[in-house]
Amino acid sequence: MSQNKKNKGRKKPKRNNRDKKGKKNHHYKERRSNHDVAKTYSKTSRETELTTIQKAALKALLSGIGTPEPGEFVPDDFQIEALEAIETHDVLVTAPTGSGKTWIAREEIRRLLAAGKQTWYTTPLKALTNSKYAEFSEEFGADNVGILTGDRKENGNAPIIVGTTEIYRNQLFDALRNSDQVNSDFVILDEAHYLADEYRGHVWEEAIILSPPRIRLLLLSATIGNAVEFARWIEEVRGTKVKIVNRAGKRPVELRAAFLAPNSQLYPLLNPQGKFNQEIKKFASKDSNRGYYHGRKKPRRRK
Repeated sequence: MSQNKKNKGRKKPKRNNRDKKGKKNHHYKERRSNHDVAKTYSKTSRETELTTIQKAALKALLSGIGTPEPGEFVPDDFQIEALEAIETHDVLVTAPTGSGKTWIAREEIRRLLAAGKQTWYTTPLKALTNSKYAEFSEEFGADNVGILTGDRKENGNAPIIVGTTEIYRNQLFDALRNSDQVNSDFVILDEAHYLADEYRGHVWEEAIILSPPRIRLLLLSATIGNAVEFARWIEEVRGTKVKIVNRAGKRPVELRAAFLAPNSQLYPLLNPQGKFNQEIKKFASKDSNRGYYHGRKKPRRRK
């Protein structure tokens, strides 16, 4: 008799979803949970199709995003003012993000490189340091740019050094101990507002105090609120004149915020009146302040 005929009359055994103690096993409950969540999000997705008003708001959110048309660059007045002041003063530039503070530093670096002089560009973050190193290497040539961080030390004798503020401060200490001079004629302190940082602010303070007056400083920041007080302190500890260049107004590159919902739809975070978009609440309603989002079942406590 064939095997198929032997099994023909037998009942198919039920899948056992319980463990030895009679409780539903973990894998079964996980499969059921994933199934329930998938059904919930599928239902939510059908219920949250964008309305005509929402589509219009999304279109406005995404409008204008992309690469602008190429055109001739025209510096702003504050950029020209800062470049002129750098010739004889330390300069503190306060301007919104995206307004072109780095352009000021780049143009002065270009002039000093042509004159055979040295430049230090400091940043508070390794990621920003790496980004500026790549940018300047492309702009001025890899042979002219070096990088000094805790992780990378490349081309340290280049006329342009990009590094963290801690490394520059350490070079100042080394020069002081050895009765030597730091090999730099111009120092850019990017994100200069870190001076107010509770844990790392002393690094910027020491870098400013220990930099010889012969080295001109360019301090860049978007968030310094007490620029006059800051500038007066620099003048006091360095014995130099500080020019404040303030570019007031809104940031030229607009920021837009959006929420990516579980149904893969994009919702503007703010409504046309500038207030929180209430449509987003349906995806973030919590149950009994326990942190379980709408549509998910609370797990049962084990006895």
